[in-house]
Amino acid sequence: MKTICVIGLGYIGLPTAVVLASRGVLVIGVDVNKDVVTKINRGEIHIVEPDLDAVTARAVQNGLLRAAGAPATADAFVIAVPTPFHDGKADLTYVHAAAASIAPVLKTGDLVVLESTSPPGTTEAMAAQLAALRPDLRFPSAESEKCDVHVAYCPERVLPGRVLIELVENDRVIGGITSECSARAEELYRIFCTGSLLKTGVRTAEMCKLTENSFRDVGIAFANELSVICEKLGINVWELIRLANHHPRVNILQPGPGVGGHCIAVDPWFIVAAAPDESRLIRMAREVNDGKPAYVLDKIRTAIDGARAAGAKPKVALLGLAFKPDVDDFRESPALQIAETVAGWNNCEILVSEPHAHQLPGKLSGLSHVSIIENVRAIIRQAHIVVMLVNHRLYNEIPRADLEGKAIIDTRGVWS
Repeated sequence: MKTICVIGLGYIGLPTAVVLASRGVLVIGVDVNKDVVTKINRGEIHIVEPDLDAVTARAVQNGLLRAAGAPATADAFVIAVPTPFHDGKADLTYVHAAAASIAPVLKTGDLVVLESTSPPGTTEAMAAQLAALRPDLRFPSAESEKCDVHVAYCPERVLPGRVLIELVENDRVIGGITSECSARAEELYRIFCTGSLLKTGVRTAEMCKLTENSFRDVGIAFANELSVICEKLGINVWELIRLANHHPRVNILQPGPGVGGHCIAVDPWFIVAAAPDESRLIRMAREVNDGKPAYVLDKIRTAIDGARAAGAKPKVALLGLAFKPDVDDFRESPALQIAETVAGWNNCEILVSEPHAHQLPGKLSGLSHVSIIENVRAIIRQAHIVVMLVNHRLYNEIPRADLEGKAIIDTRGVWS
């Protein structure tokens, strides 16, 4: 595989392209965003990920990575595009568009791998789409294993902030439509992956990614529900969890203001949509986690009412907007959802700290009563109410003395 084309240069596609290029493979990165293409071709990046900037610049400088707006001839195609969840089902528009874009340049011997999180059956449907677009080529199917173009599914399973490390070191699940497709995909991932490459069927691989994230979601839901129960009973939930986790077979996760990101907050719904009557626990976990922001908002509203009753014009400090600590990713962020809701009340002044954003994201942009300030201690000094939403490392340096006299809502246990 001398040339590989990566479709989608986001949080997964770009690091994958860069890692492949670092192994001496010629990589063509494709994105519909012209600004992204221009930036990458200058050796710059548009996302925050440790060390990604330097590795990208080196790959471009060495001539092993170039970005383009459309696919070109290659030996393998990796599709890493978004699959959002809308109206009770997965939106596969970007997958279909990616498949349509590569169809004209496919040739005998090529490999197509879908990495985007998808419901079971998506990869086979993509192969059928390609077969309809290119009747001159044979694609794998349940009816025939003989093919000119191999098709497989291999889900990403990396942690933001450790993507370049985990792309290389983590085990990967590879599901080919046929066993030969799996073997061909294994050749691709062996270029850069030092972890185990676990081959299985295509639908099992698709379900594996959904299962991993649903397992995490259920665990977080338990912690979030426990935090609500503990508050009602006057118990410090973080102390309780620390103590309980000393049991050799207990590992309770940490509660928070909800669950965000492009995986855990979305993927369980794919399972619910596929088997609604059977996925009762998975659905309930999603409902618990989706309901946690409303619980936090009730606490903020009560604090604002208290400040107003005392004659103050409330100033609310919101610390963190990203979906998790130390990233610049706001997708499905409960912290951002909470901030946007509080801003919509229009009954207080909002001071925001988000060390990974230089301007307010989403619906907060342009609001006159909302401002973003880089100096977090300056925000806290002004505020009547301090809300810890995302425990960025920076916030560990906040002196406890700065919080004296403030109404504190700590959704992350930073000050517990």
